[in-house]
Amino acid sequence: MSNPFTGPGRSAPGTPNLPTPPTGWPIGSYSTYEEAQRAVDHLADNDFPVQEVTIVGVDLMLVERVTGRLTWGRVLGGGAASGAWFGLFVGLIMGMFTTQATWIGPVLVGLGTGIVFGLVFAAVGYASTRGRRDFSSASQLVAGRYDVLAQPRHAEQGRDMLAKLAMRPPTE
Repeated sequence: MSNPFTGPGRSAPGTPNLPTPPTGWPIGSYSTYEEAQRAVDHLADNDFPVQEVTIVGVDLMLVERVTGRLTWGRVLGGGAASGAWFGLFVGLIMGMFTTQATWIGPVLVGLGTGIVFGLVFAAVGYASTRGRRDFSSASQLVAGRYDVLAQPRHAEQGRDMLAKLAMRPPTE
């Protein structure tokens, strides 16, 4: 029996590769990930050993952006639509393996069943919240700043290269 924690990229056979804090010295700090990415790209373009660079998000925040209000109509419409897609997929699979002359019957049965189950599951899920979450949202993990770290033997060279980048105007 094989162990899911072993493999060529693991540090020691049979042990999981656990998360570890990053190593290196800070060579730059940026307010957006895009700026940090631009800095590492600049280092790569100038033959810096970027395999020894790490971008670290600091002061992590979970940002939830509200995208709209939920109503029974929106919930049931979304449930019917997602159920229809899944039912259509199952119906097409069943239609490919049917011995009947036409495959339209299994597709329609799958589509109809998918819609019904999508409606039921959406209604049960929404009703179980009892009005405590009448909105839809999208969540994103963002950082307050992004630090670029390099291994100590290359940190000074990296800082110098990024200082030159900071003096140039940003290109669009």
